[in-house]
Amino acid sequence: MSANDIQYLRSKLAQYPDFPKKGILFEDILPIFRDPKAFQILIDSLVSLIKEKFENVDVIVGLEARGFLFAPTLALALGCSFVPVRKPSKLPGEVVEVSYKKEYETDSFAMQKDSIKPGQRIVVIDDILATGGTALAADQLIEKLDGKLLGHVFLMELDFLKARDRLQAPTYNLLNGQAEAPEGSEWA
Repeated sequence: MSANDIQYLRSKLAQYPDFPKKGILFEDILPIFRDPKAFQILIDSLVSLIKEKFENVDVIVGLEARGFLFAPTLALALGCSFVPVRKPSKLPGEVVEVSYKKEYETDSFAMQKDSIKPGQRIVVIDDILATGGTALAADQLIEKLDGKLLGHVFLMELDFLKARDRLQAPTYNLLNGQAEAPEGSEWA
């Protein structure tokens, strides 16, 4: 990805202090999707990154909710399957489920039991790597279904949280953000 592409994507991001609670500086990626040029740069850059870092990807796993905005498009561009990770009450049929701790709450994730075949090669996609809780939950779900986790790809990583140190597979991102904890946060 060129420096101009990075600058263009970064220019589309918006920040909201104290959302969804005091001490959080929320990184809003939604403006990227209102700009077809930015969305195309995002997809092209992620496709290039995935092709460079991983071989023979079978499945792109996208995490609820903002990972859903681009994971299916990536899967289509890469010629592989898309599998969503969702809240348990949002998926029909038999599911596997795990609990996890997020930046500001505890929650659960699930996958349909038949969504991944044993041995399939998987890349997990999400918008922002913060604490790593959702990525770790996805990893556990993939393990329960006997998939082969190749790694994680994020649009942005919040550097001050150092979540990549918690993850068990190679982790890549296009943008870095928030080198220091926001003032007034529990991490400051």
